[in-house]
Amino acid sequence: MSDQPQLLFVYNADSGLFNTVADIAHKLFAPQTYACDLCALTHGWFTERDAWRGFIESLGVSCRFLHRDQAQALPELAGQAFPGVFRRGDDGWLLCLGPAEIAACSDLAALQQRIRAACLPAGMAPGQ
Repeated sequence: MSDQPQLLFVYNADSGLFNTVADIAHKLFAPQTYACDLCALTHGWFTERDAWRGFIESLGVSCRFLHRDQAQALPELAGQAFPGVFRRGDDGWLLCLGPAEIAACSDLAALQQRIRAACLPAGMAPGQ
């Protein structure tokens, strides 16, 4: 395993064009019932937020992004509730932030702070 930290972000939404269109409609017409708090914080109606992209680039760690159906295909994430942020450990992907922690974030800045505190190795500042 590499010494380089790795993060995995899993959205509580399925991949594919139809699902993407359905998610956009859900965010537009019933945002209070949208099931993916991670997506709600990191994406606008159609695209990823610039502030989110900049934050990810500033972390200086390898980041992967999966949808729920893609993540469920990984044996180590089977049965896991999403959305979630995971860090690669010696035993596979370890949960850093689960659905409740992500839902508790009032805005993107709060999510970023939680990611820095819970998902990065102790003492690692973004960009290291």
